[in-house]
Amino acid sequence: MIFAAGLGTRLRPLTDKKPKALVEVGGKPLLEHVLNRLKAAGFERVVVNVHHFAQQIVDYINNLHYEGMNIYISDESEELLETGGGLRKAAILFDTQSPVLIHNVDIFSNVDLCDIYDSTTSSFATLLVSNRNTNRYLLFDSNMHLVGWTNVSTGEVRSPIKDLKVECCHRYAFSGIHVISPSMFEVMKDWPDRFSIIDFYLSICDKYPIEGYLKSDLRLLDVGKVDTLTEAEHFIAQL
Repeated sequence: MIFAAGLGTRLRPLTDKKPKALVEVGGKPLLEHVLNRLKAAGFERVVVNVHHFAQQIVDYINNLHYEGMNIYISDESEELLETGGGLRKAAILFDTQSPVLIHNVDIFSNVDLCDIYDSTTSSFATLLVSNRNTNRYLLFDSNMHLVGWTNVSTGEVRSPIKDLKVECCHRYAFSGIHVISPSMFEVMKDWPDRFSIIDFYLSICDKYPIEGYLKSDLRLLDVGKVDTLTEAEHFIAQL
């Protein structure tokens, strides 16, 4: 699944008249870059959620031709459901027997998507993480199981684990790429229409195995701001 429903506020004014997914890098929309990576990795069924200028994305996808790959739309035009709610709404479009790879539309990386997909065997979810510097980190124990979250600039810590010793945890930044087990949809069925997938992970990580997938040589770029677009062109050329 490609998360492409966001408002793209950090990319204004480019997103005042088009969705973030159709902002171009190197002559191609962000959405097409991700689709090309999924196609190259052998994925055959892709779901794209839409909200902001939804019809533009639908029209664009209708004009694409990927032999051997089917693209489905999960329409959030009436209400933006955030990452967790959007994922749950799209559940009917997935193969219920297979894990689901989730990829933000504005992420470029050198990760092998097949490797992270195949690594989700016994875990409830697998999250691609890195040593990237940020203010907000996911916290993992010595076995790379998710145990919490922290904002180092404010000192805030969130965890379902009582008396969590933050100083003993490994801190890693989330990449926007993760893989979930189809059994997760049953667990999230009673959640509200709109919710964050990270909030969901943090609320259940003491009951279900949610693992971090650390790639030591990970190169990743979040194309979230206008000033990163030129950097993104160089980034994909090097990849």
